[in-house]
Amino acid sequence: MPLPLEPPLQPQLAKSRSKLPTEDGWAFEPKWDGFRAIAFVDGDTAYLQSRNGKPLSRYFPEVVFPEGRYVIDGELVIHGTSGDPLNVEFDLLGQRIHPAESRITRLAAETPASFVAFDLVALGDNDLRAVPATDRRRLLVGALRNAVAPVHVCPSTTDRATAADWFDRFEGAGFDGV
Repeated sequence: MPLPLEPPLQPQLAKSRSKLPTEDGWAFEPKWDGFRAIAFVDGDTAYLQSRNGKPLSRYFPEVVFPEGRYVIDGELVIHGTSGDPLNVEFDLLGQRIHPAESRITRLAAETPASFVAFDLVALGDNDLRAVPATDRRRLLVGALRNAVAPVHVCPSTTDRATAADWFDRFEGAGFDGV
């Protein structure tokens, strides 16, 4: 793929903190309990890479990205059976990593995965890793404006009270934190 970044690409990882930061200038997003993945999209072709650099595309054939030229960091999740879109079930993801294509196809239909995008690291010919996060967020929303399920943009807020509410209400229901 003629993109400015190629696999394997190491994602930025969250750091554990005991409480939300109190300084100004923070944006907060849910930390999903899923498989970290980076999507390399060139035209209508996509390649999914795990956080460890392993290919994931064959295990999640139902995850289809809008056409374009971009690299997005996000999380593969499988929504639980409760009907709550914020409830995800990590254990179902592991069942997908299987050598039998027939099993993967069956599970893709029975328990489809979603991709929750939270960072745009390249767009067109541009490596965006040095671009401020607020600008990358705006570009991410624009790049995925035509996305349909199962591809979603991760919710984000600058409101500390909203972030604290997310953490309190959804910890254990598919969030690892905020």
